[in-house]
Formats: sequence, C-alpha cells, structure tokens
Amino acid sequence: MKLVFATNNQNKLTEIQNMLGDEFQVLSLSDINCQDEIPEDHETLEENASQKAHYIYERFGLNCFADDTGLEVKALNNEPGVYSARYAGSARSSKDNMRKVLDKLEGIDERSARFRTVISLIIDGEEMQFEGIVNGEILFEEKGTDGFGYDPIFQPESYDVSFAEMSLSDKNKISHRGNAVRKLVEYLLK
Repeated sequence: MKLVFATNNQNKLTEIQNMLGDEFQVLSLSDINCQDEIPEDHETLEENASQKAHYIYERFGLNCFADDTGLEVKALNNEPGVYSARYAGSARSSKDNMRKVLDKLEGIDERSARFRTVISLIIDGEEMQFEGIVNGEILFEEKGTDGFGYDPIFQPESYDVSFAEMSLSDKNKISHRGNAVRKLVEYLLK
C-alpha cells in the first residue's frame, strides 16, 4: 500500500519507513511533487495533524497521514508544546530551541517532560487519529549526537541515556512517534 506522509523531514521519513517495513511504501511530499508550505496554524497537535492530512488529501486525492509532535515540559506550563518546531523563532533551529528550553529551566529542579505525537490518517476520505506519548525528563545539557530536534536533551523514563544517545531501532521501540505509528500500523493491518 502507498501512503503519503505529509513531510519533507528526511529524519521522520526514515524513522517511519523503518517502522512500517515492506508492508507500505511511504511517499514524501517531494515524491508527489508538493512544494507547498502546508499550514499548521492551530493551537493543538490534533488540529495541526488533521489540517496537514486534509490539505494533502483534498489537493492530491491520495491516502495520507500527517503528524504533529510537541515536547511538553511540566515546569514550563507544557511549553513548547504545539510550538516545538519554532519555539526559538521561525528559523526552526533545533540548537536554538534546545537552548531556549535549557535557559528557561535554569535553576529549576523539576524537569519532567513528555513528547506527544498525534497522527491523522485519511484513507478514502475517512480520518482516524492515533496518539503516542513518552514520558521522561529534560537533561541539564545536551548528550549524544544521533536523533533530531530535542533528542539530545530528552531522557526517557527508566533510561540513563538521551534519545540522541540511542540507536534508531531502540528509540523507535519506546518513542512517542513509535507508539503512535504502532497504533497506525495496527489499524492499517486490520
């Protein structure tokens, strides 16, 4: 089955294709020749994921899915949340985003956080949503060089390494996106 994943983020694409295996062929936005800047201007992950999936389905008529992910830091009133990708500005710099979180948490011992992903799947006009969550904490400094986004400062619960210190396959077993994608795959294979 072919599914369009409404992203051009190669890291996300690799992560998802790795999890879906040979059952599905995942196409990126560039694979379907979509150069559009897809809007995501809502206040929740659910609304943004839905908006992106509908955008692709309505314009291209292809079965697709879209995700939105947020890092929610308890001591920061669940910031950056829906604004995670552009927390430090429109340049969408992971380094700047991490620095802003670390700066805001300076002197704060309560560092619990969670990553939350919502996936909206549209097949033949029918929409379903799947949520994945991983709890953990924000480290005091960056650790590791793998992964992307906030991975170097997020340590999942019951682990002593950051996401950026894990292999992709280990991260996928426990990650927010992994949890949401497993629910997506379970649904697709029914």
